[in-house]
Amino acid sequence: MEHVRLGNTGLKISRIALGCMSYGDPTTANAHTWALDDDDAQPFLRQAVELGVTFWDTANTYQLGTSEEIVGRAIRRYSRREEIVLATKVFGRMHDGPGGQGLSRKAILEQVDASLTRLGTDYIDLYQIHRFDPEAPVEETMEALDDIVKAGKVRYIGASSMYAWQFAKLQHTAAMHGWIQFVAMQNQYNLLRRQDERELLPMCADMGVGAVPYSPQGKGRLARPWGEQSHRSSVDKIVKSFDSPLDEPVVNAVQRVAETRGASMAQVALAWVLKAPSSPRPSSERRSPITCRKRSQRWTCTLPRTRSGHWKSRTPPTGPPGTELAP
Repeated sequence: MEHVRLGNTGLKISRIALGCMSYGDPTTANAHTWALDDDDAQPFLRQAVELGVTFWDTANTYQLGTSEEIVGRAIRRYSRREEIVLATKVFGRMHDGPGGQGLSRKAILEQVDASLTRLGTDYIDLYQIHRFDPEAPVEETMEALDDIVKAGKVRYIGASSMYAWQFAKLQHTAAMHGWIQFVAMQNQYNLLRRQDERELLPMCADMGVGAVPYSPQGKGRLARPWGEQSHRSSVDKIVKSFDSPLDEPVVNAVQRVAETRGASMAQVALAWVLKAPSSPRPSSERRSPITCRKRSQRWTCTLPRTRSGHWKSRTPPTGPPGTELAP
């Protein structure tokens, strides 16, 4: 597994990340019914370590914190804390109290401690705000993030799924006050969702902010022929939003390239993201051991320049970031 620096930092991460939204107790309130519980998740977490995928990304809201608990136990079972670059997120609702959601100082300080407890660690490598909070002053949010870094609870901070102007506002506020700034942006980016190519990704490249795109296979739509369904795609309303007729030509193109090059559709979709100009580090969820191993071998699935350019005329612009629920 290739390891690269995260943006302009000195932190080395695996080129592919393990997205952990698929793991957690599916019986918790507002959980994904297709999530894998502790026993079912273990083979994927163990295999990630075996393949050198040591950048793991979860969130406090994934299955109401149970994803963090599973991830923490897996680190202790299969690796050492020092070997894993551990990322989690804050923003979504954990309870109804004033510190249960959002990016107020109270919420950030409460939720970082709760995440540390569930993960069974005393520090988080990358702590990300899951969304922009219009109800919290940006100064309050950025100062609170600066404080938890100074307290030793967090090493770096990142953001996820927002407009470029919102990200710029947060970064500028931190710079003005001498507070820590974001080093990573986790946005949705794949052949079906390319709207961030206009502003957000170029801005991150200019700032030296590392791109950590989630859902490189378009919620699985780019991993199987058009019309084929999985359990998740048949019950998840977010995945169903990828059933637009505008997406069908792109999925068909991925299938043709995969057949021509003797690769899986998942490999082609991931290779395309890795070949993108922003050179991101995709966060890819694991739900099949066979698929997981194939993804680790995506280096053999290279796309010629002419084939890479082939996608541009086939991929329509889509809605703004944050309009869909993200990892």
